[in-house]
Amino acid sequence: MDFYSRVLGLRLVKKSVNQDDPTVYHLFYADERGEPGSDITFFDYANARRGRAVVGMVHRVVWRIASEEALGFWQERLGGEGIAVERTSGSLLFSDPEGLAHELAVVTTSDEPLTADHPEVPREHALQGFEAVRAYAYDPEQSRRFLEETLGFERRGEEDWEVRGEQRGSRYVFDRTEDRGVGGAGTVHHVAWSSPMDDHDDWQKRVTAAGASPTPVIDRFYFRSIYFREPSGVLFEIATIGPGFSADEPAEHLGERLSLPPTYEHLRDKLEQVLTPLPDTRRQLATGGR
Repeated sequence: MDFYSRVLGLRLVKKSVNQDDPTVYHLFYADERGEPGSDITFFDYANARRGRAVVGMVHRVVWRIASEEALGFWQERLGGEGIAVERTSGSLLFSDPEGLAHELAVVTTSDEPLTADHPEVPREHALQGFEAVRAYAYDPEQSRRFLEETLGFERRGEEDWEVRGEQRGSRYVFDRTEDRGVGGAGTVHHVAWSSPMDDHDDWQKRVTAAGASPTPVIDRFYFRSIYFREPSGVLFEIATIGPGFSADEPAEHLGERLSLPPTYEHLRDKLEQVLTPLPDTRRQLATGGR
């Protein structure tokens, strides 16, 4: 929690529970408004074994930043936290405390920057939302037809695809490997792509027709979801844009209290006894504490 909120400068916009196991937190970190294209989420399993990403798994999250000056800021900030970094032309590589790999990339785009307010991170240096995820595959070609013909991705390189909506886009990039690994701490469970509410049922039918065996539409209260695996094995989610994280708390107070979908509200007293209280990092930062 400290790493993503205090160090990376993201806002904790929703403190909820895993809807398949409500005794576990589901924490959402994002820009100031919790916009799609900015949120990275975690299930908080204490003492989980360390995983290793290989075939059929995302192994790196790529964030947009604005400039080489911003890279310098992050190189110094992360280094000051004792985090090993590798700087190349236009990017900075590092891993979070559990081993999940990240890259900050200087990206020129017309997409709106998705930034969070943070007293220690100047706005011009802040993370601006996702640029890409990188996944491992034996042979990326096996995914090409599904990505292009079913999901509408456009090829940008030999093993690099982009998908764009009316407001923004992002990329899906493969790296080849033949190793196998295991899920756990420091690995990515799934990658989510956004869809307007009115298009969601059509996406479910389209993915079904392509033979990908998606789940039914699942109502998560803050959004609706379908899940399926693309041919290389990576678990995809298509999540609706809305209703949004402000469906049950005002935007200025996102993430301050435990938020439960209505179907879980009757469990609040029990869950508040089971879940470990979390510090209000935003308030601590505002008052100069850590």
